[in-house]
Parts: sequence; C-alpha cells; structure tokens
Amino acid sequence: MNRAFNRKKEKSWMHTPEALAKHYIAYNVKFLGNTEVEAPKGTEVVKDAVRKLKFQRHIKKSEGQKTPKVELQISIYGVKILDPKTKDVQHNCQLHRISFCADDKTDKRIFTFICKDSESNKHLCYVFDSEKCAEEITLTIGQAFDLAYKKFLESGGKDVETRKQIGSLQKRIQELETENSELKKQLQDLEEQLMITHMPPAGSISTKPQSTDIFDMVPFSPGTVLVPTQASNGCPTPPTKLPPNIGKDLFGAEPFDPFTCGSADFPPDIQSKLDEMQFYDFDNIYLCPLHLQRQRWRGSKWD
Repeated sequence: MNRAFNRKKEKSWMHTPEALAKHYIAYNVKFLGNTEVEAPKGTEVVKDAVRKLKFQRHIKKSEGQKTPKVELQISIYGVKILDPKTKDVQHNCQLHRISFCADDKTDKRIFTFICKDSESNKHLCYVFDSEKCAEEITLTIGQAFDLAYKKFLESGGKDVETRKQIGSLQKRIQELETENSELKKQLQDLEEQLMITHMPPAGSISTKPQSTDIFDMVPFSPGTVLVPTQASNGCPTPPTKLPPNIGKDLFGAEPFDPFTCGSADFPPDIQSKLDEMQFYDFDNIYLCPLHLQRQRWRGSKWD
C-alpha cells in the first residue's frame, strides 16, 4: 500500500487549485463497500479491510449480484459518494474526518480511505475499484488536503467550524427531504382512499340538485309538468284553476265548429258559398253538398 499523505511537497499536483476549491473532481468507480476498522490509520489496517470486502464481493458475485457503480466527487470539503444516474448522495465523508488514504501497488485498481462516522464515531474503511486509476484518485485527495490545510491557516481555524456547521445543515436537509417524500406518499394514499369511499355504488340514483340558470330558475322544457311553488320574493302563488270564460276568444265569442252548426246558423250570403263547397270521401268516392251532411266525422268514414 502507498499512503497519499507522505507525498513529497515539491511534487506537482494534477489539478488546478480552483478546480478543487470552487468545484470538484469527479471519478466513476465501483464501490466494494465499507467496513469498520479498529484504528484510524495504518497500512495493515486497510489491507485487512480490502481482503475482507473482496471476499464478500466474490460471494455476492457468485450469487449473481454485480458490483455497484458510484460517482466520487472530490473537493476541499470532502469526498461524496453518489449514485451516477440519480445523483443521490449515498455517503458524504467530510475531509477533516478522513484520517488515512492509500492505493494498492500490487493491484492498481484498488484504493481506500478511512473516515470517522459522524453518527457512531466509528472508523470506517471505504474500498473502491477504480479501473487502473487508483493512484490518480489518491493524489487528488492528497491535493484536496493540501489546499484545505492552506485555507485553514489563512482563516485562522474558523473555516473548520464553518464546514462542520455546513455539514450538519446538509445532513439535516437530506433528512427533511426524505421525510417530505414519505409524507407526500402518505397524503396521496389518503386521497385515493377518500375517492374510493365517496364513490357511489353502481346503479344508485344520484341526489345531485337540479341545475338552475343565473337567475336561480329551473330550465323550462315543453314536456315538463309545471307545479306551483312559493315564490322566494314573497309574491303569492299564481292560481292553478282557469277562469270560467277561458273557452271564449278575445271578443267573447264561442269557438266555431263547422260540423256542429246547421245551415240556419249562417247568414244567407255565407250559406250560399258553403253550399257550393264539396268534400271528398276517400272511402265511398262521391261528392256531396255540405247541407246534406249532418253527421259527424268518425275515424276515416262517414256515418
């Protein structure tokens, strides 16, 4: 194993200071996992952790499980382990909690670092498969340490406390986002249950009130039976019985029926005109003067 913190000071770094101070350097690697270690540093400590996690990975591979791919984001604030597709943060290892970093000279794909967990205060060793760029990643983390230490000296130690507060706030934000997602899911489930509860059964009659227009009046249709109701403005209900003289016209005359009146009911001049009128019977096929027809029409035949 090769420890990154023992690099010579005169060795040139791979990245510009701005890339690590204002942004981050990203690497796509395979995550073998993490395991608890007894000491915060040491070559033999990380060797034991690597052997342990490699053995566990071989067992999972024989069961058909693939090694998960992750994205490493390295900056002066720490090392983030994210899902490469969703960008969800799986682990956020702050730089001041990382105590050891090393790459394997016998296997250039493996590199590891030890970080103190913020909740349990246990030392965890993280192991990665980096596709033959383990030394480059180790140098990048070493450069981040160098820049962070210089910034610490310039700020007089205040920057460390600021990073601790930022880390705590970021962790709290992540917890609140997770809680918010769970509450949204519960609310959606409750809305679906309410919709199912208030849905009327099939074949039931709806009790929805009849719609009205802008004047609060029921729309009229010719087939609607009119039923008198009490007016809302206090006016009396209109009478339902028709007046006795409803059968007369505007001038008080009785309705005219040509089949119920006789020849004496017409003036002479009108009677002479009516005598000349002919009616056509489609059943008996004959013409007859009106004054000879005294019967009523029944159905389609004359009596």
